[in-house]
Amino acid sequence: MNDADMDISYADFFNHAPVMNPRAKRIKGSVCGVKVEEIEDPLMRKIRRLDKLIDELAKGKQMDRIKR
Repeated sequence: MNDADMDISYADFFNHAPVMNPRAKRIKGSVCGVKVEEIEDPLMRKIRRLDKLIDELAKGKQMDRIKR
């Protein structure tokens, strides 16, 4: 079995990530009608920040514009 065959939860993904970028806290806005900065659960907030980045990339924004 290789790594691509393994299932991993979002919690495992974030718990095993080396370090979260400290500037990730600057990510603001809404994902699915929910404001990222108002989410109380830390794991869900991380997941929604990742969603927000993916949404911005999908809209064609350049990474340097997203990272501001």
